[in-house]
Amino acid sequence: MNSTERKSDEKETGVSAVSRLFAVLRALGDCPDGSERVTQLAQQVGLSQPTTHRLLRSLMDEGMVEQDLRSKRYRLSLEFFALAARAGQSGNLRDVVRPSLLRLSASLGDSLFLLARSGFDAVCLDRSEGPYPIRTFTGDIGGRVALGVGQGSLAILAFLPEEERETVIRYNLPRLRDFHLYDEVMLRSEIDTVRSTGYAARNTGVLEGMAGLAVPILDRDGRAVAALSVATISDRLSADRMPTVVDMLKREATAISQKINPFDPVLRRPSQVFGQRE
Repeated sequence: MNSTERKSDEKETGVSAVSRLFAVLRALGDCPDGSERVTQLAQQVGLSQPTTHRLLRSLMDEGMVEQDLRSKRYRLSLEFFALAARAGQSGNLRDVVRPSLLRLSASLGDSLFLLARSGFDAVCLDRSEGPYPIRTFTGDIGGRVALGVGQGSLAILAFLPEEERETVIRYNLPRLRDFHLYDEVMLRSEIDTVRSTGYAARNTGVLEGMAGLAVPILDRDGRAVAALSVATISDRLSADRMPTVVDMLKREATAISQKINPFDPVLRRPSQVFGQRE
């Protein structure tokens, strides 16, 4: 780029070259079919076509963008995603959530669980044991249960995107009936309540004498990927105590959501992570 072109670019946008490069990357990332022509990209980022083309060439030189020679459309390269994946190899969900489990268990004096979504199920990834003897649907770490069974899996189900949620409901309804928990009307009513309040809670149920409360852990798109769940005896989840428990779990879940790594392999393959922690 010569000095005249550089001055023209700066006058055109009033922002730095780095900002313009990231604007192009974000525009490519937002393309519905994953690729776009330079004319449309220029319109999206508010730059001239020559400037956008120069930015694309710079990104191609660095291996972050590639062009389909037949369609002339640009897209993020495999190297871009490989770089992001390498950056995402640290800070898995269990490590991020573990301090929250310990804090909540110590503060509440109850057992805390981390559940993650795995297809049509929820899997228990971690737990912090409280002093009271409890029974849960998932049991120990590695146990799984159909989404909708138990408060943790219900919190996840309620905050899935609508189309996914409908698919899970249709698939899991026969499985839920095996637990004598829900018919379809009751399940949908429970989901509406969870979405309205932001938590799932039950003081009585199939597990006699047990009570549970759970809040979803959302990714940056507001999609449930996991849940924080407390399990205790019924006497310890009274109407007076419940608001305090809800508030504590929600605050921890919100903090965790900001730390979620979208490339975390635990989120893609939760059933394969067991045995990695001593």
